[in-house]
Amino acid sequence: MPEPREIERLLRDLAPRVLATTARRTGDFAAAEDAVQEALVAAASRWRDGLPDEPRAWLLRVASRRLTDQVRSEVARRRREQLVVSLVPPEDQVALAPDEAEHEGDDGLTLVFMCCHPSLTTPSAIALTLRAVGGLTTAEIARAFLVPESTMAQRISRAKQTIRASGIPFELPAPAERADRMNAALHVLYLVFNEGYAATSGPRVHREDLAAEAIRLARRLRELAPDDPEITGLLALMRLTDARRAARTGPSGELVPLDEQDRALWDRDAIAEGTRLVEEALSRGRVGPYQVQAAVAALHDEAASTETTDWPQILALYGLLRRMADSPVLALNEAIAFAMVHGPTAGLARVEALAHDRRLAASHRLDAVRAHLLERAGDRDGAIAHYRRAAGLATNLAERDHLLLRAARLADEGVSARR
Repeated sequence: MPEPREIERLLRDLAPRVLATTARRTGDFAAAEDAVQEALVAAASRWRDGLPDEPRAWLLRVASRRLTDQVRSEVARRRREQLVVSLVPPEDQVALAPDEAEHEGDDGLTLVFMCCHPSLTTPSAIALTLRAVGGLTTAEIARAFLVPESTMAQRISRAKQTIRASGIPFELPAPAERADRMNAALHVLYLVFNEGYAATSGPRVHREDLAAEAIRLARRLRELAPDDPEITGLLALMRLTDARRAARTGPSGELVPLDEQDRALWDRDAIAEGTRLVEEALSRGRVGPYQVQAAVAALHDEAASTETTDWPQILALYGLLRRMADSPVLALNEAIAFAMVHGPTAGLARVEALAHDRRLAASHRLDAVRAHLLERAGDRDGAIAHYRRAAGLATNLAERDHLLLRAARLADEGVSARR
């Protein structure tokens, strides 16, 4: 009997791949997504008694049957029998057909570009692609955008309706069209990777499947446009960041912050590749935000410890980043770097300037940074209060437990000091 979490992880991994194949077969993204969602619901119930031999093929068959049922209901008045036949592969065909196996490598990237069509606004394109490619829930996407879940649900629904009405084909666009969609596509892959490296919800720190898929798609994108320095910069950023993954969790899956990580566990091959890529990107002379973030990641990865990290250079790079692509999360990161250069009290002043940013109101990040800096400044009681407040807002269980543990340790130290 499979565990519910095992089923959930498997469905999260398979959903984007099944959607991509189904959308390519039908040419109707909105209908395909509805059918795949029904197949996932069915699987969540049926697989409790045991997993099928070919889970992906099972989902494809169920989704195809759902689509067939929809089309058959229209056949009476539209006589589209030929489409009905073409939607479903033969019953005994479990694996992908040979020609479909050739398509599979590009399906995810095709899905990214389709969802990033110019007929959609950039926020809608990114949200829809996170749903389709990343397999994120509406709630997870809303937290990534720092907006209410209801707002995000409406945004995704409108995006699906736009794609249905526009008749966007499921195919890789020509190079000129790809260029028009590239910024949105890069941002999507960046957010998918971030969700894989630091999951917004659930019991685990990482979602390795998402991070690996984002890296794979970034590599494929670089093959299509090898001279684009921002694509190279994004791949470098992913590799340099993912290099630390093995050190980010302890023996029981608990979160280990950067300054406490065993750097011997960092993937030196990934660091070497990432460093080479960012140097290559920067040498092209067209510097963008992904290249700058990769340069920050390289400075972290090349340092022997937190204390020997080149914080002045990191602070300067964050200043450059803020001029390129300002965001509250970047501002928080800059405040941490500012504190490492000028002291925690100076860093706290930077953090307080962000306290009224509505985009951070529902996020735990602001209080987590406050707590960290208050702890460094020697304000134990203030740090405890903000660690606990941050834990109350955290939706990832491992991160919540880490914040509560920091608060408990400080409280124990306070009791010991008063004895």
